[in-house]
Amino acid sequence: MKLLLDTHVWLWMLAEPERLSPAGRRLVEGMEHELFFSAASAWEITIKHGLGKLTLPGTPADVVPERMRRTGVTPLAVLHRHALQVASLPPLHHDPFDRLLIAQAQLEELTILTADRAFRRYDVRVKAA
Repeated sequence: MKLLLDTHVWLWMLAEPERLSPAGRRLVEGMEHELFFSAASAWEITIKHGLGKLTLPGTPADVVPERMRRTGVTPLAVLHRHALQVASLPPLHHDPFDRLLIAQAQLEELTILTADRAFRRYDVRVKAA
């Protein structure tokens, strides 16, 4: 399965794996799944770190790429078609980062791994983290 990790899921994998459900932990640890990490999540992490809402053991520019390598995630760029797909989404969720992840998952045929129940209201495959 190709899984797009919601930002919090990737952060939990790194620092608080106990926050993932047993099923969620199996999904991220299973070698049979390809894990994707969006540039939108890196942007969200950078913004939250800059606002003092997220503590990291260094700068996002240092920590995010190193941890991406360590967790073996596949980077997913934000393309114009992803950004434009957001306009077709109903206004069910107001977080712009989450809406972009939903658009990416739709267009790239990925399943989103998240603890956010609001994702289920969209036409996108979701697995509970």
